[in-house]
Amino acid sequence: MTVAYDGAPFHGFAENERVATVGGALRRSIERVLGHAVTLGIAGRTDTGVHAWGQVVTFDADPTRLDLEILQRALNSLCRPSIAVRDLAVVEPDFHARFSATSRVYRYFVYNEPAPNPFVRATSWHIPQPIDLAALRNASIPLVGTHDFASFCKRTKTVRPAATETSFVRAVRRAEWSRGGDGMLVFEIEAKSFGRQMVRSIVGTMVDIGLGRRRASDVPAIIAARDRNVAGSVAPPHGLVLWLVRF
Repeated sequence: MTVAYDGAPFHGFAENERVATVGGALRRSIERVLGHAVTLGIAGRTDTGVHAWGQVVTFDADPTRLDLEILQRALNSLCRPSIAVRDLAVVEPDFHARFSATSRVYRYFVYNEPAPNPFVRATSWHIPQPIDLAALRNASIPLVGTHDFASFCKRTKTVRPAATETSFVRAVRRAEWSRGGDGMLVFEIEAKSFGRQMVRSIVGTMVDIGLGRRRASDVPAIIAARDRNVAGSVAPPHGLVLWLVRF
């Protein structure tokens, strides 16, 4: 099923017994309607405060208890107002939201007007100073391709042997800035997978460039450094949306 949610009330998607999560709320509601336990597969583990429009979730269901129309209607009643099931479908048994995905598309929204807009404050990062869109577009070009994005990824505190160290190599297919109208700037990036905080760190660095604090020509060197300390700050989570998953 395709799920949209407001990430503000939740500590991310992944279940955690100590805090409210999207996955926990959704799983409990599914089990309540179907009457049996389910294990959720997800296309992307969004962090605390991050939203989704096109999150994809898979689970096994007893076909004798499954009516898609009733399930969707019941889940949207139980999970409202922060979670909405946009559509459901029966798929082949070997289909998995995570492993069958060929790419994920994220969008980040920056509201670039002098005065804040209360109607978009929960889903965009307000930057009152003028941002140079041409500089943002130039800075995005070096991101496309296969690179080690360690400069933009949060490292875990777990000490790992060198042979099993986490790889931050990712293949970015698209990275584009556009003007969305009414003062909104939209960053869209597509890859098969992303490192932790990778998109938000890229946006934080891009905004520095758009404000003239850095140059677009700095981006190749930032990527090559593979050092989180040389990139910009992490953009706030509420501007980020898991927009689409391709299969």
